[in-house]
Amino acid sequence: MSASTAPHGSTPPSARPAVRLAGHRPVRIGSWSAKVHVRSVVVTVLVVLAALGAGVLGLVAGSARLGLPDVVAAFTDQASEGTRRVILGWRLPRILFDLVGGAALAIAGAVFQAQTRNPLGSPDIIGFSTGAYSGVLLGSVMGFAGAWETPLAAVGGGLLTGLVVYLLAWQKGVSGLRIIIVGIGVSLFLGSVNTYLLTTMRLEDAISAAVWGAGSVNDVGWSSTVPLLVVTALILPVVLATSRDTEIMEMGDDAAAGLGVRLERVRLVQFLAGIVLVAVVTAGAGPIAFVALVSPQVAVRLTGRATASPLPAAAVGALLLTVSDLLARSSFMPVELPVGVVTLCLGGAYFLFLLINLGRTGGTR
Repeated sequence: MSASTAPHGSTPPSARPAVRLAGHRPVRIGSWSAKVHVRSVVVTVLVVLAALGAGVLGLVAGSARLGLPDVVAAFTDQASEGTRRVILGWRLPRILFDLVGGAALAIAGAVFQAQTRNPLGSPDIIGFSTGAYSGVLLGSVMGFAGAWETPLAAVGGGLLTGLVVYLLAWQKGVSGLRIIIVGIGVSLFLGSVNTYLLTTMRLEDAISAAVWGAGSVNDVGWSSTVPLLVVTALILPVVLATSRDTEIMEMGDDAAAGLGVRLERVRLVQFLAGIVLVAVVTAGAGPIAFVALVSPQVAVRLTGRATASPLPAAAVGALLLTVSDLLARSSFMPVELPVGVVTLCLGGAYFLFLLINLGRTGGTR
């Protein structure tokens, strides 16, 4: 069936022809059955365990030297008030933000890279992170800087940026290349807007916003972590529910439309989901560079798949941001660097590795 004879993408999922996906194995539990990519499952589990290990290390590392017994005592309400404040009030929300925020950024990166079919199709490249940052800065200038007002301003800025990019890239549909080109232009424009907004703030607020704009989790608390946990829990099922359609779309738009995939609806849903994930992370920690860009590509190489699935990418993102934060807070103690500085360094090292690898392989993957 060609795209022109498809019933407007109305074929229900249950009526679609079976599609063989390389590397998948059938799994049946009672009446439930599914096909899973075995290598992806193994990689995801191992990386999640590494991320959790880094998170535990983050609970005990820092200027206040604590051990695992102190952590256990804090969780069982047997530690002193000071120890409980350090672990439960300061370090735990920060570690949770690292884990979930890194996963959220990586999922957004995987979504955009899959939809644009380009490894540069990342929210920090095509302007969505910058748009969320613009929303927060504009909200601060207007006096909206509460626990829930800041995330809403970030989501509003990100969604508005996404709408502008989507409309400007629309030409009887959208293509990955047009989205990237338009997104880079919008990102540059918003960067100048952000610079102007910083000049209109009070000096103290401008300095704080500039540090935060580098991507910093130094002051992250429960007020930033709870909205992130809630939003990610709501958005993740949406991404997973459309991930199979995304895999089918890897075969090409015509083939996917012939199998009943509603191309523009899937793209729009995943774009909105990715923008919201980026925006809520940006609201709590500022625009953190390279996590969304690098994590899906690392997941691709670990799993051996053509594109990154959301869960393996999320595991890599959680590990990357947690380890980056550990380096940022412990490398130059008592000075704590913004985590964005470390992710920039890691991202630069990753691109250098890719350049060397491409040189050795003659430009092939």
